[in-house]
Amino acid sequence: MSTQLKKGIDFIGVGCGALIVNDNNETLLMKRGGDSRNETGIWSQPGGGVDFGEKIEDAIKREVKEELGVTIELHDFLTVTDHIIPGENQHWVSVSYLGKIVSGKPVILEQEKCSEIKWFALNNLPENLTQPTKESVEAYKKLNNAGV
Repeated sequence: MSTQLKKGIDFIGVGCGALIVNDNNETLLMKRGGDSRNETGIWSQPGGGVDFGEKIEDAIKREVKEELGVTIELHDFLTVTDHIIPGENQHWVSVSYLGKIVSGKPVILEQEKCSEIKWFALNNLPENLTQPTKESVEAYKKLNNAGV
C-alpha cells in the first residue's frame, strides 16, 4: 500500500508566484477559492507549487497560464518567503518574481481554486493578503523606490 505525501504538509513545499503589475501601477490578485490548498478567501498573487524537475521561473509561467490563461514575462526576482501557516499545519518556501502580461486577457480558469480576480492599485490593496504576496509588494516598492 503506497501513501502519497502532501507538499507543504508532510514535507516543506516549494511554491512560486508572480506579482503581475500593469502600466497603471496596479497588481492582479486572486481570491483563493474553496478548493485551494490553503488560505481560502485570502487574496494572493498568482502562482502555485513547483513540480519535481521544474525550474521555478517555468513553474511561475505555467501556473499563471493554467490559472489565468495569460502569458507573462518575468523581470526582477522579488523575494523568498517562509510561508508558515500554523492554523493549517503547512509550511512552504515561496519564490516570487515581478511579472508582466505579454499576451492574453486574465480570466479565471480554475474556478474551484479562485473565486475572484481583480486589479488593485498598489497603494490600495486588500488587508487579507497571503504572506508571500505581502512580501512581494514590499520588495517591489523597495526595488522601485516607490512609496506607493
